[in-house]
Amino acid sequence: MKNKFLAISAHPDDLDFTCAGTISKMAQENNEVFYLIISDGSKGSHKVKFSSKKLAKIRQTEQKRAANVLGVNNVFFLGLKDGEIENTQFLRKKIVQIIRKVKPEIILSFDPANHSFDNPHRFHRDHRQTAEAVFDSIYPAAGSASFFPELLKQGYQPHQIKEIWFFATEKPNKFIDITQTIDKKIEALSQHSSQIADLKAIENKVRAWSKIAGKKKGYRYAEFFRMLKFKNGS
Repeated sequence: MKNKFLAISAHPDDLDFTCAGTISKMAQENNEVFYLIISDGSKGSHKVKFSSKKLAKIRQTEQKRAANVLGVNNVFFLGLKDGEIENTQFLRKKIVQIIRKVKPEIILSFDPANHSFDNPHRFHRDHRQTAEAVFDSIYPAAGSASFFPELLKQGYQPHQIKEIWFFATEKPNKFIDITQTIDKKIEALSQHSSQIADLKAIENKVRAWSKIAGKKKGYRYAEFFRMLKFKNGS
């Protein structure tokens, strides 16, 4: 049985660093895959000295190209200001709208349970706020007609997902073999040229991280997640 996947992140390139091997694999297995990017990425480069507006356009183009490499069906951009994401009712409504539009069985997102603050990239405030906003949007809002009734008038009917796969997690319980798709992951990352000064160095790091993850399950390369299942609408 094929599924719809919706992968949600704070910035362009987050998904390609964290779960692009899995995304490519799901797409190759004829699942439908969608991206939702919350911010415009306008503060996300120390390399390119462009205006924020121009950088935002560049990063959107890069994300579209990367998604195309992976076989993603469509990319949605909310365009919130980079570095200023907050778990607000406005953001939750936008996320709920996309969930009800796409109607995915599975959502991929940052893990809101991470609290170690041992990595500056993982614990970027935008990542933390996005993680909580996604979780709050999934349950109970997306599946309940009581939340955002104005969306019902626009044709967005409640939808309850089956599973959440949290990436960049401290407590993984699901490992995906990406041995056949890690090259696609590297190719997708290569599209983000405004963010990557040394692609070979990034490739080496990605392969090293994926190899460590793979050893836990006997795979050459893997990505891992904390999976949370929903049963009977709860």
